[in-house]
Amino acid sequence: MNEASLRILLEQVSSGYLAVEQAVKQLRELPFRDLGEAMLDSHRELRRGHPEVIYCAGKTIAQVTAIIVAMLEGEGDILATRINEGMVDAVLKLYPAARYNPLSHTLVIQRRQRALTETAIAIVTAGTSDLPIAEEAAETALLFGNRVERINDVGVAGLQRLLAKLELIRAARVVVVIAGMEGALASVVAGLVARPVIAVPTSVGYGANFNGLAALLGMLTSCAGGVGVVNIDNGFGAACLASMINQI
Repeated sequence: MNEASLRILLEQVSSGYLAVEQAVKQLRELPFRDLGEAMLDSHRELRRGHPEVIYCAGKTIAQVTAIIVAMLEGEGDILATRINEGMVDAVLKLYPAARYNPLSHTLVIQRRQRALTETAIAIVTAGTSDLPIAEEAAETALLFGNRVERINDVGVAGLQRLLAKLELIRAARVVVVIAGMEGALASVVAGLVARPVIAVPTSVGYGANFNGLAALLGMLTSCAGGVGVVNIDNGFGAACLASMINQI
């Protein structure tokens, strides 16, 4: 463990977020814990500022619950993405207070009370079909302590809708733009605001959209400056980056 990580751990103890006994256990188990089929990154919150997030797609119910049982032994918050209803039912038996968002397919176990940032992350969608990815981003950003402004269904097919929300978008510190089809909304927003724009292409669209590839390429070739692009349907990754920018 480096000096910075140790200092974060001591701050968590002194603030009451972490009991001394739990801190000793974390020190013993760093940097990871071997669960057999999974290697739980115990060091991630000390290293990155937020705990390991469980990507549930491709995992079994037993694997997901085993990871959550291990994480519940600590005192941190837990986020599971791309979770299915069978997994949700199993987790709710372990922890009934868990919060499931069926639109984003995320499950949150929040055990720390934290004040949200004064500055906000604006999450802007081109259409209602982009909402599942937007909600994944919103749930992630909120758990990481950010204030979130949701601006939905303001795509380029009706620019008057975007212009009506422009003041709210400009007030944010960072803007996440989520769009499928040709992905043009990211360029339009970046041309109107003096804020970093994180573009998220979605797999929404007809055949030539190629499951989000057209939107991805459109965002990568944006003529507007200040646009960063994450992978197709990666609301989680966009929120992680936006959170780091918002909390600098």
